Amino acid sequence: MLRTVVATRYVTPLREGGSVPALVEADDDGLYVVKLLGAGHGRKALVAELVAGEIGRRLGLPVPDLVLVELDGALAKAEPDGEIRELLARSAGTNFGLDFLPGALAFAPAVGPRPDPELAAEVVWLDAFTTNVDRTPRNPNLVVWHRRVYLIDHGSALYIHHTWAHPDEHARRSFPQVRDHVLLPFAASIEAADERLSPRLDRPVLEAIAAAIPDDWLRPEAGLPDADAHRRAYVDYLTARLDARRAFVEEAERARVA
Repeated sequence: MLRTVVATRYVTPLREGGSVPALVEADDDGLYVVKLLGAGHGRKALVAELVAGEIGRRLGLPVPDLVLVELDGALAKAEPDGEIRELLARSAGTNFGLDFLPGALAFAPAVGPRPDPELAAEVVWLDAFTTNVDRTPRNPNLVVWHRRVYLIDHGSALYIHHTWAHPDEHARRSFPQVRDHVLLPFAASIEAADERLSPRLDRPVLEAIAAAIPDDWLRPEAGLPDADAHRRAYVDYLTARLDARRAFVEEAERARVA
């Protein structure tokens, strides 16, 4: 499952994203883009990154290597910008990182490379399953590295967890936002993608992914008194959504054909 690395050197902030992730070097000599615990998007964005990203990896989709990053607040001293320094200090503890892909460029639909139709359909399926509203032409959250498309930034997925209101009913809903998906114009059959992908997921797989969520990211709230209760809520929701997937698969296929 998820490896844990220790940040040994803070390199630079990456100001392209609203959450101002950091580029850090870790004790395995790797460079990672780190989504910070103290950023305004909060802990639930990190949970969404981990869960949706790991589901993507379990499905065989091109997601950069994911890690947990232990960050010492003392690394903030090397940053001259006061705002960034405070952000790093607030982020002491366990953060979320993905492998830095040097030279990767943001995906631009008009520029290419043109995504493989089956891959495009599988990404649409993943985002409909995880209710990821943030992979649109305005903000694709895709990069191209060595002419291959990679999925990044899943912090807006699983938006049910901001309220946990009626999760069983929510799990059975379609996903109308799929009509705005940046890869939908390139996609082959979403129903065929469902036939390929859905057998790769089940409750034990989802439980293994949820088990990797750090306790510190799962703060008590109404109806969810501890980290284990949170993990069960994610697994129950995603299992129910997998069982009721015909709703979002058919919605996505109608949007694709239209």
